[in-house]
Amino acid sequence: MPARVVARTPLLYSDGADPTLDRPGHVRAGSALVAWKDHLAVVQDDACFLAVIDRRSRRVRDVPFPGEVRQFDDARGNKKSKLDLEAAFITDHDKLLVALGSGSSPLRERFVLIEEPASEAPRVMLFDAPAFYGLLRSHRELSGSELNIEGAVVHGDDLVLFQRGNGAPGADGTKPVNATARIALASLLAYVREGSPLPPLHDVIEWKLPRGLTFTDGAVAPDGGLAFLACAEDCPDATQDGPVSEVAFGRLDEGKRTFTVEPIIDEDGEPLLDKAEGLAWDPADKKRLFVVTDRDDAATPSDLLELRLS
Repeated sequence: MPARVVARTPLLYSDGADPTLDRPGHVRAGSALVAWKDHLAVVQDDACFLAVIDRRSRRVRDVPFPGEVRQFDDARGNKKSKLDLEAAFITDHDKLLVALGSGSSPLRERFVLIEEPASEAPRVMLFDAPAFYGLLRSHRELSGSELNIEGAVVHGDDLVLFQRGNGAPGADGTKPVNATARIALASLLAYVREGSPLPPLHDVIEWKLPRGLTFTDGAVAPDGGLAFLACAEDCPDATQDGPVSEVAFGRLDEGKRTFTVEPIIDEDGEPLLDKAEGLAWDPADKKRLFVVTDRDDAATPSDLLELRLS
């Protein structure tokens, strides 16, 4: 199902910048996207804000996370301290949004839980999850040479995790892999809320995507199947950025271990080359998708792209 960009909106906070919150005037780095009801939510890998978008008006407001420093980059010398939130999902009847760190370093092994994300005063909590990320790393068929979780979607009773295979090869010859894995969602939430034992992973599958493509997010299609977003990015490892040579949309068939993948076409009919890191279906239109981009430039707003399926 080829997808074409039909609209593009720079993500600017409606209230502008606020130095007292260490908030810039725009969404810096869209790394995950969630759609529910009349809202979209953008998670950022280098800024401690959730951006909540009204889908009708495109008004963008911020939900700040705890702390005084909320922007992280090389210019500030604090990039290694960022949460690196790269995946997000919504659960509990659309009342809880959970963002996940990539796990690409020990500082990135956290969850952020946001209760009532569309309300005027959401409750935000940070949860350290080293046991969860240790479980993921123990499955080398999932983590490969470098763990880098880039997508998480609720599918049935499970949370499906998308591992991005853009890491550097390991000293022992281990290679980076694109993979998916499932974990029981109710048991995972019990681990977070009550300290219950972690459930096991199951259905761990490696996906050999073509042309250097690596997963950057996942979504559930209107027919109940799994879809994914992928980019081919020339980066040295899972923590650094590089130029993008292709952006693609595809579908997975876990039972048959097969997939389809098509390049995304931009507004000019050319292949899209903006690094796309968040994917969400419009709940009201099965042929409309939303994608959020990461410019890898703190001074440049991320874009919200609207895509149509042919």
